[in-house]
Amino acid sequence: MSEITIRPYTKEDIPAIFSLIKELAIYEKAGDEVETSIEQLEKDGLEDNLFQCFVAELDEKVVGFALYYFGYSTWKGKTLYLEDFVVKETHRGDGIGAMLFERLIQEANHQKAHRMDWQVLEWNAPAINFYKKYNAHLDPEWINGRFYNIDLENFSTSNT
Repeated sequence: MSEITIRPYTKEDIPAIFSLIKELAIYEKAGDEVETSIEQLEKDGLEDNLFQCFVAELDEKVVGFALYYFGYSTWKGKTLYLEDFVVKETHRGDGIGAMLFERLIQEANHQKAHRMDWQVLEWNAPAINFYKKYNAHLDPEWINGRFYNIDLENFSTSNT
């Protein structure tokens, strides 16, 4: 196999990242839920600096990415949050996921984060097993809370 490079993303990588986002959504049985776009990713990532991303490159093609941002825990302090992490299906099992994940751990250490967080679907056994190899703490107690755009809009219009 050719050499894999893990590096920060550039604007030129965004179409490939977007394609992988859609691939991940389909894998997670939510293919029709992707509302973002290439243009939105460019604005949010490169102009507004809302996230950072590492890409895995093989033969000058992006075959994986790990998109993250920093948050803050009132109990722990600075936190690296891994939003999405995916390797192209045809390259899973090649060690690319481990390279991306380990690069994120290095980044968390470099940025002096006190914690690194992510989510994994309870039915995604391959991902769960991957994280268990790292002795990750997989917490079954917390329930995710969320408002979608329509919920936010409905709240603001009905309560003003």
